[in-house]
Amino acid sequence: MPKHPAYPRLEELFRKLSILGDTTSVLQWDMATMMPDGGAAARGEQRALLKAMAHGLLTAPEVPDLLDQAASETLDPWQSANLREMRRDWTHAAAVPAALVEALAVAEAACETVWREARPAADFARVRPRLDALLALVRETAAAKAEALGVSAYDALLDQYEPMGRAADIAPVFDALAAALPPLIDAVLAAQATRPAPLVPAGPFPVAAQKAMGIELMTALGFDFRHGRLDVSCHPFCGGTPEDVRITTRYDEDDFASGLMGVLHETGHALYDFGLPGGRWRHQPVGRARGMVMHESQSLLMEMQACRSQPFVAWAAPKLKAAFAGQGPAWEADNLHRLGLVVKRDFIRVSADEVTYPAHVIVRTRLEQALIAGSLSTADLPAAWNDGYRQVLGIVPPDDRLGCLQDIHWYCGAWGYFPTYTLGAMTAAQLFAAACAQVPGILPGVGAGDFRPLLGWLKEKIHGHGSVLSTAELVADATGRPLDPAVFTAHIRQRYLG
Repeated sequence: MPKHPAYPRLEELFRKLSILGDTTSVLQWDMATMMPDGGAAARGEQRALLKAMAHGLLTAPEVPDLLDQAASETLDPWQSANLREMRRDWTHAAAVPAALVEALAVAEAACETVWREARPAADFARVRPRLDALLALVRETAAAKAEALGVSAYDALLDQYEPMGRAADIAPVFDALAAALPPLIDAVLAAQATRPAPLVPAGPFPVAAQKAMGIELMTALGFDFRHGRLDVSCHPFCGGTPEDVRITTRYDEDDFASGLMGVLHETGHALYDFGLPGGRWRHQPVGRARGMVMHESQSLLMEMQACRSQPFVAWAAPKLKAAFAGQGPAWEADNLHRLGLVVKRDFIRVSADEVTYPAHVIVRTRLEQALIAGSLSTADLPAAWNDGYRQVLGIVPPDDRLGCLQDIHWYCGAWGYFPTYTLGAMTAAQLFAAACAQVPGILPGVGAGDFRPLLGWLKEKIHGHGSVLSTAELVADATGRPLDPAVFTAHIRQRYLG
C-alpha cells in the first residue's frame, strides 16, 4: 500500500506543538504579573510538564522518517519553507534528552522567582545558587545542541533566538562598535553640552495616568485591545499569543517617560505578532516571527525611530500635557523632543538612549559568552560586570540591582538572546530609513498619530512573510541592500550631531 503523505501529518503535529507553546506563554505571563509567590513551585511543575509533553511529541521515533519522506513530496514554496523550519525545530529538540528539558524548565522557574526577590534587594548572593544550578543545565543543553548542529555551545544557544546567528559574524561588528562608541558618545555629549539643557517636567506622575496615556499611544500605533492587554511586571516584556498579546511595563512616578517608552517598545513587538501570517500558517513554524533580531528591530523601530522623531513628539506633546496636567515650557513639543534625545552614561539598559544602548548589549554579550564557556564563574560576575561598564561606558554601578541583577534573561534561562538587541537596532534604522524613502506618507502619518502607512509597509515587507525568508533576505528585499551597520551610525550622527 502507498504511504500516506507525510507533510500533512507533520502540519498536524506542529499545530499541537504550537498550542502547547501558546499555553506555556500565557502561564509565563501570569507568573510575571499575577501569580502569588507561593505558586512558583507548582507553576514550575506545570511549565515543565508542558515542555516535556511538547518535547515528547517532537522527538517521537517516527518524526525523522516523516521529515525525510516529506522532503520527497511535492510542496509549494511556503510548505517547503515550513518543512525547513520543522527540521530545524526537530534538530534542536532531538539533541536534548527529555529529562534535561524538564529539569531546565523547573530550574528556570525557581531561579526567576528568587531573582524577583533578589533584584530589588540588590542581593546577588541570594540568587547565585539558583543561577549556578540553572547555568549548569544551560551549559549541558548547549553542549548537546552544539554537537547536533555542528557549532559552538554559544552558537547553539544563539541559534535558538536567531536562526543561523553565529558569534563569529557578530564579534567583528561588536568589536568595531566597542571601539567606536567611546569617542562617539564623547562627541554627542560634547555637542549636547553646548545647547541649553531641556527642562524636566515635574512629577509626581500617577500610575493610573501613565497607564491611560500608554493605552492611548498603543491604540494610535495600532494595538488591538480586543486581542491584547497591558499589565505591570518587574521587567517589561511581550508575551501571550498572536490572538491574545500580553505586554507589560513598569512605572516610575517620578519619570513618566520610562514607563511610556517601555510601552511603545513592547507595542512594537506586539504589532509584529499581530501582523504574522494567520489562517493555515498560524500554528506552523513558517508562520512565526523570523527570529529575535527581526523582533527586536520592530520594537526599536517603533520606540527609537518613529516615536522619538520630531513629528511624533509634536503630535504627542499636547496629549502628554493634558494627561499629567502639565504647565509651562517643559511641556512644549520642542522641549519634550530634546528631552527624549538626551544622552547620558547610565546603568539601566531598558531605559538607555540609542547612542549608549549598544554598549549595554556588548557588555552582556561578552559576559554570557564567558559564562557559557566556563572562563567566568558566577562568583566573579558582579565584578566582571562592573569592569565591563567601566571599560565601555566609563561608569561603575553602585550596586548589583543596577548591575548584574537588572535583566531577567539569565535568570529565566534566556542565554544567547542579548546580541539580538543591537543587531535589531541596526536593522530598525535601516528598515525605517527605507520605509520613509519608499512611502513618503509615513512621516506625515506618524506626525498625525496615524501609523497605518508604516504598518502597511511593515506588513508587506516583514510581518506577512513570517519565516519564509531568512533575516538577511528580509532585510535585503525590504531595503535593497544587506544589513549595513553604517546606516545605524549614520542615523546616530545625523540625529545627534547633525
